Amino acid sequence: MQDKYISITRLNNYLKAMFDNNPHLQRVFLKGEISNFKNHTRGHLYFTLKDENSRLSAVMFAGNAHNLNFKPEDGMNVLVEGRISTYPATGAYQIYVDKMDLDGLGNLYIEFEKLKKKLTQEGLFDEKFKKQIPKYPSKIGIITAPTGAAIKDILSTIKRRYPICETILFPCLVQGEYAKEDIVRQLKKADEYDLDVIICGRGGGSIEDLWAFNEEIVARAIFDMTTPVISAVGHEIDFTIADFVADLRAPTPTGAAEMAVPTISDVVFKINQLQIRSNKFMANLLKLKSDRLKLVKDSYILKNPLAMYEIKEQKLDNYIDRLNNTIKNLLKNKMHQMLMTTNTLKLVNPLNILENGYSLVTKNDKVINEASMLSDDDEINIRFYKGNIKAKVMEVKDNG
Repeated sequence: MQDKYISITRLNNYLKAMFDNNPHLQRVFLKGEISNFKNHTRGHLYFTLKDENSRLSAVMFAGNAHNLNFKPEDGMNVLVEGRISTYPATGAYQIYVDKMDLDGLGNLYIEFEKLKKKLTQEGLFDEKFKKQIPKYPSKIGIITAPTGAAIKDILSTIKRRYPICETILFPCLVQGEYAKEDIVRQLKKADEYDLDVIICGRGGGSIEDLWAFNEEIVARAIFDMTTPVISAVGHEIDFTIADFVADLRAPTPTGAAEMAVPTISDVVFKINQLQIRSNKFMANLLKLKSDRLKLVKDSYILKNPLAMYEIKEQKLDNYIDRLNNTIKNLLKNKMHQMLMTTNTLKLVNPLNILENGYSLVTKNDKVINEASMLSDDDEINIRFYKGNIKAKVMEVKDNG
């Protein structure tokens, strides 16, 4: 009787063999939502795949998980490929996942984040490249579909707020396979016009509908524009790559029009404020000039013009007196110096010694200062302080 009973392990191994040998379970493609996600320290991924009515355990080993291009999280809708088998220890069947991708929107989200990261690193979103949006534009370019709510909202808003502004439509495709090239073409065309600002965008839609504004060529075309660009794509909660690279992001097409132009009331208010400031400035300036004129008119000089002449005359007299004193002092100094020089010359002049009774003896214009320089009968010249005499030597005596 005991032979008909088998162990649980044997049963679970038997069921595993059935699963493993079934060709229909060796390659299974499933889609569902991730729940109960767990990332094991060894790199294995454990989670549950579920839909509205059922759930299935799943495991993805580290070797396959390493190839994922996204980080799985609870709530993600995914597409998985793998095989169905059992785990003998629990007897539960599960899918062993070989490949996993995000379902639909998830893939687009990955592409969006990759491009966003790339362009951020290149600096296309930097504030230093953002161009100033003019406050009072005279001509605005609009790049969008020629029909639909977006163009109607933009035009009606501009006409209501700032009717003096001219608008030029550059019609283009805003979704579909060829939309990105058409948007780039119209951007380049609009940039050749003498525009103050360009509004580029479309109305709301799904992420697939808005995807043309997430294309790299569109982002680079906006970055290369010389005309400021306002991005107006979708609804307020929608963000596209075009929003990040544009000079200004508007939440909606209507919002873009409101950002692009002021209201007439705002302009009138601004003009009134400027007029008030101008009048106040002119009043202050006139008062300042009047006060200065009154000050000049009330000045002592204008009331007594001769006083100015008298002051100048007095100053002239002072200058003349100072000049005369200076000349006198100079002449006095010169005379003093000349007198000192004359006295010095007198002191060193050998002829002045003659005044004291001395005489100068010369022979043939040569000064004789020793008796030995003469001979008997020599003719000599004797110079006194006053007068000269000629003499003849009778006898030379050298007492030296």
